[in-house]
Amino acid sequence: MAEQTVTVTVAYGSTKHSITVTGQDGSEATVKDLSDALAQATGVPAPSQKIIFKGKSLKDMEEKLSSFGVKQGCKLMMIGKRNSPEEEAELKKLKDIEKSVEQAAKKLEKVDGELTGLKNGFLAKDLQAEALSKLDHRVKVASEQFMKILEQIDSLSLPENFNDCRMKKKGLVKIVQDFLAQCDKVEAGISDHLAKIQSKNMALVD
Repeated sequence: MAEQTVTVTVAYGSTKHSITVTGQDGSEATVKDLSDALAQATGVPAPSQKIIFKGKSLKDMEEKLSSFGVKQGCKLMMIGKRNSPEEEAELKKLKDIEKSVEQAAKKLEKVDGELTGLKNGFLAKDLQAEALSKLDHRVKVASEQFMKILEQIDSLSLPENFNDCRMKKKGLVKIVQDFLAQCDKVEAGISDHLAKIQSKNMALVD
């Protein structure tokens, strides 16, 4: 006989919740029972929840958990929004900023790749200095973009209770700072390679 009370672990975001569900009137626990328990534990209202087990979404609220193979100790996942419309609006702004970060990162990646190509001698020596100065310009542009993005993130003032936003903002700042450090590294690589070329050229002249 299936258990009337079942305890499962539900991952929501980066948090794991241990949820104990008891069926109504001595019957087996249903998806609705689990959904109600999750609403209390996470603050995500039932209509906004998407409960997933083994890649399948548990949609039928009246269905018994056991019919999906959910039993004691199983691990499930839940997706859903508990945020207010105001917080969602701020989250959207952060997601837009995230897109600009990705675009700037692609540009930086390209410069880095081209610099590696130059170091590996993919370009005639006499053309390298000019190519390097162009790369240097592009790194500076990317660096400026990242600085502007940082200012944009800083200008967002978020209320204390916008936890998701605050976490995302903190994460974004860290990502952008890492990219800025990468810009410096690439820039240093460019001037280093340029110096090598110039000293070789000087040696040739001598």
